[in-house]
Amino acid sequence: MKENLILLHGALGSKTQLEPLKELLSSAFDVYTLNFSGHGGDLIEGPFTIDLFVRNIIEFMDTHHILSAHLFGYSMGGYVALQLAHQFPGRARKIITLGTKFHWDPASAAKEVRMMNPEVIEHKIPAFADTLAKRHAPAAWKSIMILTAEMMTELGAGKAMTAADFATIENEVLICIGTDDHMVTIEESENTASQLKKGHLKIIEGFRHPLEAIDIDQLAVIILESLQSGNQS
Repeated sequence: MKENLILLHGALGSKTQLEPLKELLSSAFDVYTLNFSGHGGDLIEGPFTIDLFVRNIIEFMDTHHILSAHLFGYSMGGYVALQLAHQFPGRARKIITLGTKFHWDPASAAKEVRMMNPEVIEHKIPAFADTLAKRHAPAAWKSIMILTAEMMTELGAGKAMTAADFATIENEVLICIGTDDHMVTIEESENTASQLKKGHLKIIEGFRHPLEAIDIDQLAVIILESLQSGNQS
């Protein structure tokens, strides 16, 4: 019997972005994807929070009778995966994150929020605005962006996980960060890996932050090797 693996998308993303990765991993695992609340056309259930997205996963697992699963989280999805492991011990197995931002304070949150201006994006990056509109229809992508920015502000204001929270996580965790990722630092990734009981860091040469810009075949190999190995170092 195959083990379960759930793939988690990032902020402003949707499960459809992870379909190519799902196909590459489906021969080895029973692979699942889901949309977080408000994403990919799903109903917006109020303010975005990491806790809400954790509940989305737990409800999805319960609906599909999944007692536990490995988790791969891209960007925000990796943060949600670690919060789930912290809040619901036993539901997550091995965890892999890629390009996940762990350091949140008022300054870092403000930096992220500055890039979350729907009007500016619509004017200066119309192709991206069009992509978001199609990805989240019939929901309004501008509302999703505003809710995401508000969540980031809350993380920076003290709602983020602490070193003590990370230290409670018993799972094996592989934190991946690309050398060319300009949104997440190697330092914050390394710091979080060191705060985890079974945390490991993998620096991937050439990987950038946008999921569409990375080598999915290479990522699939990294995930397979990590989940099928007894040691994630």
